[in-house]
Amino acid sequence: MQQQVLQNKTFTNTIGMQFVRIEPGTFMMGSAQANLADELIANKEYLRDGDWDEQPIHQVTLSTPFYIGIFQVTNAQYGEFQSDHSELRGKLGFSQDNDEAVVFVDWHDATRFCKWLSEKEGLPYRLPTEAEWEYACRAGTTTHYHTGDTLPDEYHKNVGESWYPDVGRSQGAEEVVPLHVGKTTPNAWGVYDMHGNVEEWCQDWYGPYESDPQVDPIGREEGLYRVTRGGSHSTLLCYLRSANRMGAVPEDKHWYIGFRVVCGEIPETATLLPAQKVALWGRDVKQVKVQRSVTTDAPSFAEPIPFVRIPDGSNGPLYSAHNHVPAIVECPNGDMFAAWYSCVTERGRELTLAASRLRDGASEWEVAEPFWGPPDRNNHATSLWRNEKGRIYHFNGLSAAATWGPLALVMRYSDDNCATWSKPRFISPEHRLRHMPIASVFRRQDGSILLACDAVTGGNGGTAIWLSDDDGETWYDPGAGQPVPEFAAGKSGGWIAGIHAAVVELSDGRLMAYGRGDTIDGRMPKSVSEDGSKTWQYSASQFPVVSGGQRCVFLRLQEGPIFLASFTGSRKTPETMPIVDDSGNERLVIGLFGALSYDDGETWSHIRLISDDGPDREIETMDGRPFTMGLNSAEPGGYLATCQDRNGIVHLISSKQHYRFNYAWLKEPPPSAVRK
Repeated sequence: MQQQVLQNKTFTNTIGMQFVRIEPGTFMMGSAQANLADELIANKEYLRDGDWDEQPIHQVTLSTPFYIGIFQVTNAQYGEFQSDHSELRGKLGFSQDNDEAVVFVDWHDATRFCKWLSEKEGLPYRLPTEAEWEYACRAGTTTHYHTGDTLPDEYHKNVGESWYPDVGRSQGAEEVVPLHVGKTTPNAWGVYDMHGNVEEWCQDWYGPYESDPQVDPIGREEGLYRVTRGGSHSTLLCYLRSANRMGAVPEDKHWYIGFRVVCGEIPETATLLPAQKVALWGRDVKQVKVQRSVTTDAPSFAEPIPFVRIPDGSNGPLYSAHNHVPAIVECPNGDMFAAWYSCVTERGRELTLAASRLRDGASEWEVAEPFWGPPDRNNHATSLWRNEKGRIYHFNGLSAAATWGPLALVMRYSDDNCATWSKPRFISPEHRLRHMPIASVFRRQDGSILLACDAVTGGNGGTAIWLSDDDGETWYDPGAGQPVPEFAAGKSGGWIAGIHAAVVELSDGRLMAYGRGDTIDGRMPKSVSEDGSKTWQYSASQFPVVSGGQRCVFLRLQEGPIFLASFTGSRKTPETMPIVDDSGNERLVIGLFGALSYDDGETWSHIRLISDDGPDREIETMDGRPFTMGLNSAEPGGYLATCQDRNGIVHLISSKQHYRFNYAWLKEPPPSAVRK
């Protein structure tokens, strides 16, 4: 029976899946210097030549025939395997009908389906390798698509950056699109929907291409992401090309990814070893625990140094155009480690994470290299935190495609000074709001870990809290299900007023937060919770609002007081703020400032610019823009992150610069005249 079936040109199995035989052959896999038309890239010039990971182009030979599903697996077919998946039909409006492509299936679901089908029929069903997928998609062509270098209108489904659940049309998205299979013209080998509809899981771990000719490649031995191919609805056309590579965490499931099945034994080719190149931040990392040094009470402020070092003109895998939203942590060995996102556009699929290391005793940060990020999947916002035993946690939002709105919340950790990291684990796997991490993580007095995350997108909307009572094993959102709050003085609600909120625990266990947006009486909103972040009470702080490109930060210092770093007003039109200098006189300043509170945020003292108070000089802020630092002005913007090291030095980073100073410096009144 098996032998007979696998000699036919086509066959249909017992649950109605149709297959076509793909003969052996050789093709050139990948793409370089694509020179894509404006229509395909929506006039985004950085996409003109395709993705960096489509190179090098290399020769691939597939030596044995295999059968590939003519259509993507449908709801009806998947329902034969897992009947309760019907509960996910129509989720967010997608894929309701029997003949629509099944979605909300992860890589493990897809492989389990193949195993079930193999046992049911006695045939070797599996997912296609990445090479088999591209070979079958191209069907003998060498153009961008099997239709040529353009894609006819019949394949266009809500072409754009992405579709946004929860916020939908308020972000300019189109209606939900149908995902019925076989509604477009097949390629020359009779296979449908290879460009768009839904992405398709492949067998391979994602990894860089090799330049040498290959026979029956099956990908890398291990990795962090499984390859997906073909692109989907609600995606720019350039990501639907035959050569384009995507990938996803194997446990991820959403409305963009389905799968297609092949029939044929998996090639016996050896898997490729993991890529030999180790990122610079992971090389030769000293595995020692540095003890606290003798500290001094003398004020100390070091010249700021840039921690974002990416060569000009970089267009993948990191990007020199836009680097933002950082996090910083001290490693047990004394190194400083920073991570942030790197992209051209914040809503683009290219957005990924970069990292760098400042080795103990070094005077400059190393050149940045990639840190984490499934390919062509927006990985928005990051946070780092070190526990008492030296384990360092990395939290990140993971988009289903592009945009920062609907994110899943993932966590990794390192036990070797950030040299290597665990595989990502979902804290909360649903792609929804309340999942964008903020660099505000700490251990509460009751032993729980607190992680702040943006609750919604846009200028207003609030910040949610995630808590773990078991040292990071499980997490919950205490404010989930609370009514939408009215952010006004004297009111209360289920989350923090303002996005990107800085959060700190007060001495009596209450929580206090300052946020961006949801302004109260013209001041930055203050939120206080007495019940572990289930509800919050709102009032106006004494400080100016922060706006686009700015984020404030809190830190409970080792010496006891709360440290606040923020800005005197909008990055584009900063307002002045009075400070008291060492002569007892007030003067007006603008830019990044620090303040201390000794009474749990009731009052703030020792307010001063984060500056050496020297002569005016130009320094770079985010994305290389200049600003003047001196006696009366400091950096005008940036997303702030902070930590305090073993020696009491406060490390404060903006979106570009790394500032270092101690408690004694913060307490010292700023001078009345320029320091020389």
